Amino acid sequence: MSRAQNHEFQEWWNKQRQTNHDLLLSSDESSHLLTVDIHSPRPDRTVGKDRSRSARQLSWVCRLKFQQIAASLASVANSFLVLLLTANRRVTSPDSPADSASSRLYRAIKVFLVVVLLLLCFELVAYFKGWHFSPPSVRSGELAELVYANWLHVRVNYLAPPLQSFTNVCIVLFLIQSVDRVVLVLGCFWIKFRRVKPKAVMEYKTTSSPSSSNVEEGNAEKVNLEDYPMVLLQIPMCNEREVYHQSIAAVCIQDWPNERMLVQVLDDSDDIEVQQLIKAEVNKWQQRGVPILYRHRLIRTGYKAGNLKSAMSCDYVKNYEFVAIFDSDFQPEPEFLKKTIPYFKGNDDLGLVQTRWSFVNKDENLLTRLQNINLSFHFEVEQQVNGVFINFFGFNGTAGVWRIKALEECGGWLERTTVEDMDVAVRAHLCGWKFIYLNDVKCVCELPESYGAYKKQQHRWHSGPMQLFRMCFFDILRSKVSVTKKANLIFLFFLLRKLILPFYSFTLFCIILPLTMFLPEAQLPAWVVCYVPGIMSVLNILPAPRSFPFIVPYLLFENTMSVTKFNAMISGLFQFGSSYEWIVTKKLGRSSETDLIAFERESVPLVPTTGLHRSASESGLEELTKLETTKKSGKKRRNRLYRKELVIAFVLLTASARSLLSAQGIHFYFLLFQGITFLVVGLDLIGEQVS
Repeated sequence: MSRAQNHEFQEWWNKQRQTNHDLLLSSDESSHLLTVDIHSPRPDRTVGKDRSRSARQLSWVCRLKFQQIAASLASVANSFLVLLLTANRRVTSPDSPADSASSRLYRAIKVFLVVVLLLLCFELVAYFKGWHFSPPSVRSGELAELVYANWLHVRVNYLAPPLQSFTNVCIVLFLIQSVDRVVLVLGCFWIKFRRVKPKAVMEYKTTSSPSSSNVEEGNAEKVNLEDYPMVLLQIPMCNEREVYHQSIAAVCIQDWPNERMLVQVLDDSDDIEVQQLIKAEVNKWQQRGVPILYRHRLIRTGYKAGNLKSAMSCDYVKNYEFVAIFDSDFQPEPEFLKKTIPYFKGNDDLGLVQTRWSFVNKDENLLTRLQNINLSFHFEVEQQVNGVFINFFGFNGTAGVWRIKALEECGGWLERTTVEDMDVAVRAHLCGWKFIYLNDVKCVCELPESYGAYKKQQHRWHSGPMQLFRMCFFDILRSKVSVTKKANLIFLFFLLRKLILPFYSFTLFCIILPLTMFLPEAQLPAWVVCYVPGIMSVLNILPAPRSFPFIVPYLLFENTMSVTKFNAMISGLFQFGSSYEWIVTKKLGRSSETDLIAFERESVPLVPTTGLHRSASESGLEELTKLETTKKSGKKRRNRLYRKELVIAFVLLTASARSLLSAQGIHFYFLLFQGITFLVVGLDLIGEQVS
């Protein structure tokens, strides 16, 4: 029997089929709308269009490259033109002062220039006559050929042999000094590899406040004053208008109990306005409870040595055990004493702790960059190696702490030389005192930014050691120190590094090398001219790796400075008048502009301000205002012309022209670039430029 048909279910099923069919159609339409048809382009149109676009883009790129090259060439040409115009203006302007022409060395160099110019003219005639390739005979009939033939005879038999002997002596000295430099670098590598450095038997805890007087009475941690020895802090200065306040502020915020220290501001200024400014600065810090005194000598003799000697003669100095010395542009960090004094604990034979200098303006200009290379090697290598291996090095005159007993035992500060720091260090070493150098403790200072200031500084630094060597030579021989220490002082400390270095640098590269161009029978090998100096420059620049791009300017500039160093060495050795010249290095106060604000914030007024103090502070502001007006209305500075450097520049350029005739490649390039360097320095185009 068949089941009856269900009409309701059939109707429902038909509706569902219709609904699904409609959904399917709508999905097909939507998928059709979302579909993107991609057709292959017509080859004739599109390919041509792409080619046109590529050609247009290529032309734009080429045009851009040409514009960049043209801009670079224009910039170089403009810089060169500005350099030439500046040089021409300084040569022709009567307002450009020149250095003294009375120097014996300057007169000798002028005679040398005349000789090489005459020789160059003679060689040019011989070159165009063809005598370089076929020398004429002595029996020649023509007068010119006879003169040139006799000149060749004299040159070969009488002039070249002694010049070659002198050249060989200088090369030996050069190699000895190079070996010494290599040994120092190897010693520094050994120190770094073994991590050798001085160790202190105790450490001080650093407090948040500048001094113990700022610690509140309710503080649980109390300072035991017996753990802090009495320290005298001295700031010698002379007419330091730009930087006096930064050194005073940095010293006054030392993290040391006020009851255990005293700051002496030793002012040798002969400018009344500067004296008033320094007094106002001292009064300001006295108001804050800092133990600080102002001293001014009526009779200013002995320069810095006389100033320090006068300060050490005060009766209250006997109450102090150590003395820290800072020049007017130095800013010790607040923990300076806490990082240096602990090394004296348990080392009764330790007389000096010297710290490293760091420079706030080392990237100011090319001159300061080159100075940074030299001084980085001096502190990183020379001072550190000597301090670790022989416990002796030259005191740098500042940023160091002396045991007062050591100063008294060796005779104190003497006024006999312009390098009183090296003098007292040598005498203390002969008395048996040891020195420690701290490479990781740095004291911020300022480098001279003008060539004139740098030249005067280098003259004093190289004439003073020769004065001292002449005076203390027999004292070294008669001293009771070991033979090894005597040999180190005489041969390494004085002769090799203070006398031989400037001697061979000047004679080899400024005298012998130009002469060998006119006397080719005497030869200076290329490895002496280029390769060994290049290696030594690389070693010198290792402590300042960021300065590697300046390695070539450094090499050329060091040879340029050999003139100043040689002249200073000779004047100090033979007691010429300029050896006793002391000129304070010009400073610009680069570090005081920002750091002084930090100093002011770190200091806290310790004494309630009264009406008297308020008036003193106001007078200080008035003096500061007066200082600004004085700066604006001060004497206008100008760039100078340096005669010795200019004359040697023409000597080297003349020799380079002679070397070009004989096709001596590396000698020609060295003489050319060295002569250009002398010319740039002689025109005062390096360092600070004054408009």
